[in-house]
Amino acid sequence: MILFRWIFSKRRGAISYDSSDQTALYIRMLGACVIFKQLFSRDVRVRSQVGFEPDRRGSHPYLGVDFRTLHSRAESAGSIPARRIRRLFSFQRHLLSSRLLRGAPHLNPLHILDEDYCGQAKCMLEKVGSWNFDIFLFDRLTNGNSLVFLTFNLLNQYGLIELFQLDMVKLRRFLVLVQEDYHNQNPYHNAVHAADVTQAMHCYLREPKLAQSLTSFDILLGLLAAATHDLDHPGVNQPFLIKTNHYLAALYRNTSVLENHHWRSAVGLLRETELFSNLPAEDSLSIERQLGSLILATDISRQNEYLSRFRTHLDEDDLCLGNASHRHFVLQMALKCADICNPCRPWELSKQWSEKVTEEFFHQGDIEKKYKLEISPLCDSEANTIASVQIGFMTYVVEPLFAEWARFSDTRLSQTMLGHLGLNKASWSAMEPEASGSSEEGESEPGHATDEPSSRVLSQGSQES
Repeated sequence: MILFRWIFSKRRGAISYDSSDQTALYIRMLGACVIFKQLFSRDVRVRSQVGFEPDRRGSHPYLGVDFRTLHSRAESAGSIPARRIRRLFSFQRHLLSSRLLRGAPHLNPLHILDEDYCGQAKCMLEKVGSWNFDIFLFDRLTNGNSLVFLTFNLLNQYGLIELFQLDMVKLRRFLVLVQEDYHNQNPYHNAVHAADVTQAMHCYLREPKLAQSLTSFDILLGLLAAATHDLDHPGVNQPFLIKTNHYLAALYRNTSVLENHHWRSAVGLLRETELFSNLPAEDSLSIERQLGSLILATDISRQNEYLSRFRTHLDEDDLCLGNASHRHFVLQMALKCADICNPCRPWELSKQWSEKVTEEFFHQGDIEKKYKLEISPLCDSEANTIASVQIGFMTYVVEPLFAEWARFSDTRLSQTMLGHLGLNKASWSAMEPEASGSSEEGESEPGHATDEPSSRVLSQGSQES
């Protein structure tokens, strides 16, 4: 117990927030308290006396529920938790490397399986720029460490580790903490989603217009923003946090609640690990501010605002990528595309993501029913299907964004994404004949069918993102 207190005090002391960020620091420490509390209790739904007292959040009964266990599933008797298996592999790898350094022979044949899996993961990384990259397979091959392996590889591939003189130990610790701060109990908003978005961002950064214009600083920001854009996501959307008077909604005054939290959590880890301690203070602060600007752009409730601005730039043909502010705006649009690119992936991958995000929607709807809250749009499993949710999302959110992105970057990748989007939408429509029929009726009356469904989808806040 003394050891854990020491670790906690060391981590707490490592974060040097400004006075204006003290509340955000306090929120982060609440999360740490919950994690340590769970280490010493078999009941994963125990309430932290510091962080989850219902009377501190109002009178609603749901406010005492720990979001970190919202999507957890009971393990069958005798089963081995996946986390324990990953720890076994990690320890085994450490043991193997230690023996090799000492020149000792192998004593356990299990290392063969571990090495074989690592070898396959390395082979996959050779094609990390492919749009068909299977992040689910890569996550299995890395024993659940896809975000760490992928991001580290990309930073190294772009030469950013050497260019910015990043300490390898600090970088590794930062990436591990980022991965750990994602809630892998969430069906969708977890570390695998973050790795998938980071891989998509890499594909966009390699597009000719961006590759010829972006600086190393831009690339570093883009990859870090992709890896941290949903950090510590609770698995519910912004309207839910607001209507339950959650402390995060109060902290960020009901404005881009989740995105602000993701950003502040990322800044906390950057300062905690002192990843950029070798840079001048003003450069480090600039990274933090611009990182926030990128992550805040993923707020899907502001989708139309960003899309209108992007469309205006394209109509007037005045985007100048020699201009730092224009490059930053393009990075914002690239991250937005990466964040919701699942419908543009091949069907085998896209279908899995669709099922996962809808499962998370319906989990929220079930909680809202249980506590007699107004059920959020798309979250009622009795009124919606996976197909209907996806058709609406593709029609009113994804298609308009990727059509404009294709105008900006008319490349083979853009055409591939639009092709997959059309095929995937057709596949879902075939499963939902009523939805496709109503869609055709809506198209026959253009003036009023577009606004209502669009607002309905966007009212999800940042749930899909």
